[in-house]
Amino acid sequence: MTNCLRFLIIDGYPKPSREQFNTVGMELAGQLYGNMLDRHLEKVEYDIVYASDPGILLPGEKELQVYDGVLWPGCNLTIYETQNELVTKMLDLAKRCFEVGVPQFGSCWGAQIAVYAAGGKVESNPKGKEMGVARKIRLTEEGRNHPMYEGKASVFDGFISHDDHITELPPGAQCLATNDFTQVQAVSVEYLNGTFWATQYHPEYNLYEMARLILAREEKLLKQGFFKTHEELIQFADKLETIHRNPERKDLRWQLAIDEDLISESIVQCEFVNWLNMVISTSDET
Repeated sequence: MTNCLRFLIIDGYPKPSREQFNTVGMELAGQLYGNMLDRHLEKVEYDIVYASDPGILLPGEKELQVYDGVLWPGCNLTIYETQNELVTKMLDLAKRCFEVGVPQFGSCWGAQIAVYAAGGKVESNPKGKEMGVARKIRLTEEGRNHPMYEGKASVFDGFISHDDHITELPPGAQCLATNDFTQVQAVSVEYLNGTFWATQYHPEYNLYEMARLILAREEKLLKQGFFKTHEELIQFADKLETIHRNPERKDLRWQLAIDEDLISESIVQCEFVNWLNMVISTSDET
């Protein structure tokens, strides 16, 4: 990939949510994807669009053709609330991407929009919120044979934060990974003229960003029983940040069960890098 590649990043968080992230010192969702592009590509340009802001027009088919790929970070909207025009205009964009054939990659909301746009179903998870670390994600048979997981262990942990889950895959979709909490932890969707690789967990996160997200979600996490007190939450977040700064802290890693799959950038971002190498490089050559 010697030419300069261009990507569109759709950050769907409404402005109040982004301001909350800024308050706790968390990087915005769209920029987390921009950071991954900068980290793994020598020549890259990207446009971050805050799709929920008033007056924002999302690109049509002609405008999409200038992009080598479209990226979908997490979002706190609900994909099946189709009476919300913010949701429907992003669903329409995902469908246009499928029609144009521009490759797509995403996480969390990205996985749900990939499935829902292609005709699948997403619902509220009756188990509640999966938060912090998704434990023991395991590849399905399809996942073990899928290029998104080349070089990845068959069982691993990942950063996560979601309330909804995929309950029905559309035709042309494969479940690539699962765990005991969430049936579909990763998908590959082939629909119309396009492909969409996505994870329910967050390869764009690290321990620091997860600690900041926990601070941003304090009110909800206390209500949902993840922590008993504000002090407990702060202590937990501090431990995550300490491990991020000092990964040699064996004591804290043991206490929180933090292994290399949550520390090593090459492991955490393996799926995204494989998408760049195997989907984007291929489409760039054709």
